[in-house]
Amino acid sequence: MKFLTFYLWQRRWRILTFILFCAVFLCAFLLYNLPIEAVLYPAVVCIVLGACFFIVDINRAWRKHQRLTELSQLPASLMERFPPAQTQDDMDYQTIIDALRQEQNRFLTDSSIRYADMMDYYTLWAHQIKTPISSMRLTLQNEDSELSRQLSQDLFRIEQYVEMVLAFLRLESDASDYLFREYDLDDIIRETIRKLSSQFIRRKIRLSYEPVKVRILTDEKWLSFVIEQLLSNALKYTPAGGSITIDLEEPLTLCIRDTGIGIAPEDLPRIFEKGYTGYNGRSDKKASGIGLYLCKCACNRLGHRITAQSSLDSGTVMRVCLQHQNLEIE
Repeated sequence: MKFLTFYLWQRRWRILTFILFCAVFLCAFLLYNLPIEAVLYPAVVCIVLGACFFIVDINRAWRKHQRLTELSQLPASLMERFPPAQTQDDMDYQTIIDALRQEQNRFLTDSSIRYADMMDYYTLWAHQIKTPISSMRLTLQNEDSELSRQLSQDLFRIEQYVEMVLAFLRLESDASDYLFREYDLDDIIRETIRKLSSQFIRRKIRLSYEPVKVRILTDEKWLSFVIEQLLSNALKYTPAGGSITIDLEEPLTLCIRDTGIGIAPEDLPRIFEKGYTGYNGRSDKKASGIGLYLCKCACNRLGHRITAQSSLDSGTVMRVCLQHQNLEIE
C-alpha cells in the first residue's frame, strides 16, 4: 500500500494533466453546443488505454523497487546489476554510485595497506625490543642491590607491556595462533607464579595455592597470558600484607581471589571493555584499560568464560570457566 501511494504521488502531475485536458475538451464542446458524448467516448477510451499502460508501468516500477531493496541490503562492494536506467536521472544516479564505489574501493585498499604496514611495524618493534630487555636483565643479574632489584621489577613490567602489545596485535589480526592440547593446569599456574614470585616477595603479599590436579583442553600460551594478567592486576591493587588465593571451583572454574581495594559497583559491568579504566584507573593514573579486555578476547577465542565479582574495599574474585563444548581433542 505504501508503494502504491508513493507511486501515485510521483505521477500526480501526469494524472492531473490528463484530467485537465479532458476538462478542456469538455468545456470547449459545451461552449460550441456540441454533444457531450463526443468528448466522453474518447475520454473513456483514453482511460481504458491509460489503465493498461498504468498496469504495465506499475509492474515495472514494482520490480525495480524490489531489486533496489535487495541491493540496499548488500555491502557497497557487492552492489551490482542495477535495474536498467529508464530515465536520464536513473543514468546520472547510477554513474554517481559507480564513482562512489570506486572511490570507496580505493580508500579501503589504501587503508588495508596502511593497516598491514602498521601491524608489521609494531610486531617487528615488539620483537626487536626484547633484545635490549634481555641484555639489561643479564646485566642486572650480576648485581644484588636495592637499586638492581627495583630496576628488575621495572624491567619485568616493561616485558609485560611488550607481551600485551604482541597479544593485542595477534588478537586483532586474522592469523591463527592457537595450539589446542590437553595441559596440566598446575604446570601453567606454577610457571606464571614463578614469573611473578619476586613481586610477591617484594610487596610482601601472601600467596595461597594448592595444586588443583586437573587437565584441561586449551592453548597453553594464551591461558598463561590470561592468568598472568589476572595475577598482575591482583598484585597491583592489593596492599602490602594482603593475600592472593588461587583455587578451583566447580564446574572446572579457576578462581583468583585477592584482598585488594576492589572494584566499584558501577565499574564492574564495564571492566572488560576496551580502554575502560574506571574509578581505580582514574585514581592510579597508570591503568590502560587493555589488560582485562585482552583477557576477555583471549578467553573468547579459547572457548573459556571470564567473569568478575567484587566490591570496594572487599577484594576481587576473577573466575575463568575452563569448560567448553566447542573444542575436541584431535
